[in-house]
Amino acid sequence: MAMTADDIEAMIRAALPDAQVSVQDLAGDGDHYAASVVSAAFAGRSRVQQHQMVYAALRGQMGGALHALALQTSVPE
Repeated sequence: MAMTADDIEAMIRAALPDAQVSVQDLAGDGDHYAASVVSAAFAGRSRVQQHQMVYAALRGQMGGALHALALQTSVPE
């Protein structure tokens, strides 16, 4: 079963409450998304660690209900 953009956003916000999250369905199929996540929790972490934090927030849905997620992460300016 595919995930919605709202589902993805809610899961990320639950794990990173301060995050500014934007999720876009790239193909209209509920499987391919792009997300931009801005959070102070990313400070001092590498890009790989930031992405791992987002993947952890999705609680194992990557590769299952969520096929592809293009991620952009950053700390607030």
